[in-house]
Amino acid sequence: MSIAIPGRVIVFDYGEVISVTPTEADRAALVELAGGDSEVFWPAYWRHRNALDQGTMSIQQYWRGIEGELGEQWADARIHQLWLADFRSWLTIDHDTLQVLLDLKAGGTRLALLSNAGRDFGSYFRHGTLGDLFEQVFVSGELGTIKPSAEIFRHVLAELGTTAEQTVFVDNKEENVRGAEALGIAGHVYTNAADLRAYLEALAA
Repeated sequence: MSIAIPGRVIVFDYGEVISVTPTEADRAALVELAGGDSEVFWPAYWRHRNALDQGTMSIQQYWRGIEGELGEQWADARIHQLWLADFRSWLTIDHDTLQVLLDLKAGGTRLALLSNAGRDFGSYFRHGTLGDLFEQVFVSGELGTIKPSAEIFRHVLAELGTTAEQTVFVDNKEENVRGAEALGIAGHVYTNAADLRAYLEALAA
């Protein structure tokens, strides 16, 4: 069933909105590759993530930073294995959310993607099948700024040629949605595809 929301652009986050949360098996495999200490690994993983997503730290620097916190000495091959395991863990798509996107596209609704992610995700977003759904793709690692900064939202509005009042932003993190709302953009905090569909259908009514 198509969802037509004329005069609006719906901007979607990717991680844990379009994609599903990495599985416990994915997470366990990553910890094992890193040396097996999850209590040290996960705080380090997230502590360095903003710099990676903002493009101020390379992938190599990101993993070497975690390596230092864990007291490990990884061969270059291990860095490649860690990157691949991590990258792959974020690629699984939520089929129900995908159907919402397809229904919006079928209704002629303008769609864009805005993700806090490293530059390595840009090609996947644009040139995988998801890229067919979006008018434009915005990746924080390419822009040098991350959500919820006003700067990144202003950039998106300018590139899309739309106003805040004509824009809707969907993200699973409340702080990011509030950042958009501070500029006058309508926001929806994603919890599941059914609630998202209901929200968008209400806009279409």
